[in-house]
Amino acid sequence: MNMYKRSKLATKDIYRKRVLRAVGISAVWVSISMVIGTLGYHYICNLNWIDAQLNASMILTGMGPVDPMVGNAAKIFASSYALFSGVTFLTSIAVMLSPVLHRAMHRFHIDDTEN
Repeated sequence: MNMYKRSKLATKDIYRKRVLRAVGISAVWVSISMVIGTLGYHYICNLNWIDAQLNASMILTGMGPVDPMVGNAAKIFASSYALFSGVTFLTSIAVMLSPVLHRAMHRFHIDDTEN
C-alpha cells in the first residue's frame, strides 16, 4: 500500500500558507513580466510610459495590443512579448491552482480503510 494514502490531509493553516505562497510567486512573476513589457514598449517601441504599461498589461492578459507598432524592432518585440505573455499567463494560473488541485487529489486518494 502506498504510504501517501495513509498520510493525513494538511491542516488548514498549512494549506493557506501554500495557497498564499503560490499566489505570491505568481504575483512576483507577473510583476516582473509587466516590467519587462513596459520597458520594452517604452525603449524599443518608443511609447510613453503610460502607453507602454497599457500595452504590456493588455498583452499580458491576452486582450491584445492598443497601439500600432511602427518599425521592425517594435514588431519583433511585440510578437515575442505576446508569445512570452501567453506562457506567463498560463503558468501563473497553473502555479496558483496547484495547491488547490494537490489538496483535491490528495483528499480523493486518502485511504479510508482502517488496518
